[in-house]
Amino acid sequence: MYIKLYCSKTSSSMESPEKGKNGNSERLYLGMDFGTSGARYALIDKQAQILAEAKREYPLYLDGGSVNWARSWKETLFSLLGDVPVHLRPLIASISIDGTSATTMIVNSSTGEPLCRPLLYNESCPDALPAVRSIAPPNHTVCTGSSTLCKLVSWWHSDSQKKESAALLHQADWLLWLLHGKLGISDYNNALKVGFDPEIDSYPAWLLSQPYSSVLPSIIAPGSAIANVKEDVRKRLGFSEDCVVCAGTTDSIAAFLAARATEPGKAVTSLGSTLAIKLLSKSRVDDARFGVYSHRLDDMWLVGGASNTGGTVLRQLFTDEQLEKLSEQINPALPSSLDYYPLPAVGERFPVADPNMQPRLHPRPESDSDYLHGVLESIARIEAKGYGLLNGATEADEVYTAGGGAKNDKWTKIRERVLGLPVSRAVQTEAAYGAALLALKGAR
Repeated sequence: MYIKLYCSKTSSSMESPEKGKNGNSERLYLGMDFGTSGARYALIDKQAQILAEAKREYPLYLDGGSVNWARSWKETLFSLLGDVPVHLRPLIASISIDGTSATTMIVNSSTGEPLCRPLLYNESCPDALPAVRSIAPPNHTVCTGSSTLCKLVSWWHSDSQKKESAALLHQADWLLWLLHGKLGISDYNNALKVGFDPEIDSYPAWLLSQPYSSVLPSIIAPGSAIANVKEDVRKRLGFSEDCVVCAGTTDSIAAFLAARATEPGKAVTSLGSTLAIKLLSKSRVDDARFGVYSHRLDDMWLVGGASNTGGTVLRQLFTDEQLEKLSEQINPALPSSLDYYPLPAVGERFPVADPNMQPRLHPRPESDSDYLHGVLESIARIEAKGYGLLNGATEADEVYTAGGGAKNDKWTKIRERVLGLPVSRAVQTEAAYGAALLALKGAR
């Protein structure tokens, strides 16, 4: 567990929810990011300044030989809420949560309890692809095995006993439900990969005509107020009666929001456990052949995709200490001749949509620093290929970096050379900060 308080902000006026000079208490806004390996929160004020933040790794509970992710996420949610300083909790006006895109939960429509294990963001259900492709437009976002719709269809055809009592939620939706208690609500970012069309602001007719459309959630805009925090949660944790829970978003969109990139042509690469790119564009681009899709962001579009390469595969090969020391030995101006495709396991989503793609991490040179150089450069090539596939979108002119990989200056210089674009670390690199901005938006 890691907790950080910004003491310069937690002055005597912030030590209790007493009224300030204008007769109103200072209100705060809480964002929570549930990533692939852990979760964190960021607490901000009305000026979007961070007052406190903390992070936790997921506790792993085994259930029949596999990880009980729902239990891990639920425990982490309430542990993180408990990490928020007690004297600041009554000042929180709103809460929002982001989660991993296409992490799918099928729950009981009355109790909210999971009917099956969560289907994670990078899991593929190729068995459902023929059925999905038979109803969806060609090259639609849902026409990949890892889409939420493929996961839903796969479950629907395999678990006929529970259909009438089922509801579909995404990871962020379910965690938010634990706080507000109203089942069946999602946002149009999380719902994109189940087939929701943000351009017409509804599910398309080809999806609504299917029998499993009965389990689809109602959709609202990210950051929209849903309901106040449930009374039992509020009393247990000390939140105010008017603290509202707002619709969330996906982790990569929250990271984009955190970077404060507001002009078309600005892009954000999230280098966390996986690699995700988002380009702010005036036009929408979707092509499931390559895993390219567009999210709505107010009156513009976030065009991009998410690869399975990234920090997870790096940590399979090196410790954090090795990554730091070996990176210092790399000359980022010199291209590496090593050609890899670093994946933590079989399967890729973008810029190659292939659930059977094999990792390529050999041959390994004698020098560990040369090997790391080759892996980092290969990930940069995957990133560059991804941006090169966004044909029809506003052309990228600058890339901000979010996530843990943003801290590696040598990697940033490698990426700048490979991309041929200016690359810099975003001022705020954590998705939790972007989720907090959504909470601020929802409270206004």
